[in-house]
Amino acid sequence: MIVLVGPTAIGKTALSLEIADRFGCEIVSLDSMQIYRHMDIGTAKVSPQEREHTTHHLIDVVNPDEHYDASDYVRDALEAIVGIHQRKKIPVVTGGTGLYLRALIEGLFKSGASFPELREELHRRLETEGSSKLHEELLSKDRITAQKIHKNDTHRLIRALEIYHGTGKSWSDHIAGHAREKGKIRFEHIIRLGLTCERELLYRRINERTSLMLRQGLREEVLKLLAHYHRDLKSMQSIGYRHMAEHLLDGTPIEKTEELLARDTRRYAKRQYTWFKKMNIEWFETASHRKIITRIQNFLG
Repeated sequence: MIVLVGPTAIGKTALSLEIADRFGCEIVSLDSMQIYRHMDIGTAKVSPQEREHTTHHLIDVVNPDEHYDASDYVRDALEAIVGIHQRKKIPVVTGGTGLYLRALIEGLFKSGASFPELREELHRRLETEGSSKLHEELLSKDRITAQKIHKNDTHRLIRALEIYHGTGKSWSDHIAGHAREKGKIRFEHIIRLGLTCERELLYRRINERTSLMLRQGLREEVLKLLAHYHRDLKSMQSIGYRHMAEHLLDGTPIEKTEELLARDTRRYAKRQYTWFKKMNIEWFETASHRKIITRIQNFLG
């Protein structure tokens, strides 16, 4: 398996298409936003024409109001990878979601299971009782996790309580158990490549990407989404969609919207680097396509 990662706007898509064309690969997306249908411009999805030329997996998997987490990703990615190998091809797993990559390579702890009915009940309790009350409950059940989660981080707060009530075991206990299992190897033949560049160049690329999204019609895309989906959905709170919703619904000037979108994308890129630095990645300058191709040739033998 070939893994190609890096921060947003670094050039992963173009290189992954080149690798796939050169070595007869199929691409498995490693992007927690491209799994959503109808969210194309703000997630910088590959074009339909590019998907016709090269088979892509895990793009347009669920609607914006459907639940999808790392455990769902691992299940679907493994199914895709097995199918690619059965077709005698090589999977290229590429994207920027470090959590998904770690879950795929190292495995998930058992609390990856979800309990939709329990989660809905917790959301109802959040509305009636408030986040402080739920946080107090988590403190009594799982103090270690509660001390890491702010009471206003309702997504993680509800997830922690869902894990506890659904499995009968705290999130911190699951993580401790997972740590003991991390030595197990899931993929024996894997190469992990990362794209990087000077920070100034990356930020310039991010600014250019932001301007391009606005010219391509991000405003119109979000306007259509808001006609069907609530702005508070997890998917709609992501970078780009949250900013454009604030422009459309709250009156934030478009110039300010572009400025904040670019700024928050730059901050996101920093967080992506933090994830990948822990994952034994071979780093290459984004312009070093020839070196990367040679490295893959050597890996494939």
